[in-house]
Amino acid sequence: MAYDTTIADRVTDMLVARRATFYTKAMFGGLCFMVNDKMCLGVVKAALMVRLDPDKQEDALKEPGCSPMEFTGRPMKGFVFVDAAHLDSETQLRHWVNLALEFNPRATIAKKRSKRAS
Repeated sequence: MAYDTTIADRVTDMLVARRATFYTKAMFGGLCFMVNDKMCLGVVKAALMVRLDPDKQEDALKEPGCSPMEFTGRPMKGFVFVDAAHLDSETQLRHWVNLALEFNPRATIAKKRSKRAS
């Protein structure tokens, strides 16, 4: 299992309940939830990936189970991981989903890279 399907199912249920328009995409060895064609949330192994307002990242990192999202050895601005152990209650998960959905309208869409000719 590349990602925790229980967390993914809970996020799906929460997004559906919020009537968010989204689709999922395999990414980072896990599952990414795209809202308005922008990366919003994801599940990687046993952690929730949250894209949030970069101005709120410092405060978010003070919350239990929250850590910087790092893939290349340095933190990505506006992205955090939340460990599954800190997502047990619906209130805990809802908090992180709300932060991601709140920022989503202001988030930028990643530019698609053109394929290089060989």
